[in-house]
Amino acid sequence: MSSEKGMLIVLSGPSGVGKGTVRKAILEDSAIQFKYSVSMTTRQKRMGEQDGVDYFFRTKEQFETEIAQGGMLEYAKYVDNYYGTPLRYVQQTLDAGTDVFLEIEVNGAMQVRQKMPDGVFIFLTPPDLASLRDRIINRGSEDQSTIDKRMDKARQEIKMMSNYDYAVVNDQVSNAVQRIEQIVRSEHLRVPRVIDSYKKMIGDN
Repeated sequence: MSSEKGMLIVLSGPSGVGKGTVRKAILEDSAIQFKYSVSMTTRQKRMGEQDGVDYFFRTKEQFETEIAQGGMLEYAKYVDNYYGTPLRYVQQTLDAGTDVFLEIEVNGAMQVRQKMPDGVFIFLTPPDLASLRDRIINRGSEDQSTIDKRMDKARQEIKMMSNYDYAVVNDQVSNAVQRIEQIVRSEHLRVPRVIDSYKKMIGDN
């Protein structure tokens, strides 16, 4: 017995915390089945990233056209680039009964919370700020000014943790994946998510 509609799982946290690494590890783990909703961005591709796999890479003009046409579930401008989630795919997948996993920025997650409050919102945190700075530096893709901007932004984003349902520390990727999987399993058992199916079972609908 399960809910007919899929569950929305939103993972976000400060830049550099390892959201992408954790997301990839979860998708490679067959223990949990869901669809990953690829985000759209105007930032440049980093080494090894693929269009349509890591992000949909678009120009600023293309992104702004999507916004104007109401095609985004959420979007945000972050360090001079847009990031966002195309709406249609998310709606279709949830309606088909499949869970959708979003890996998005904090501002975008707050927009999703307003539109889809029954989602599961998970905040990925670093063990400490020093390790966060090290991760950003080790990317090798940002200059000192951008690193400082990202650290300032991270402090502000961590303050927003109170808007989430769960906080998961990314001390080791395997530990973070295990914690997130435990959260998803538990959320699927919450009475509000399954009550309609049981009402149908007893003919009370």
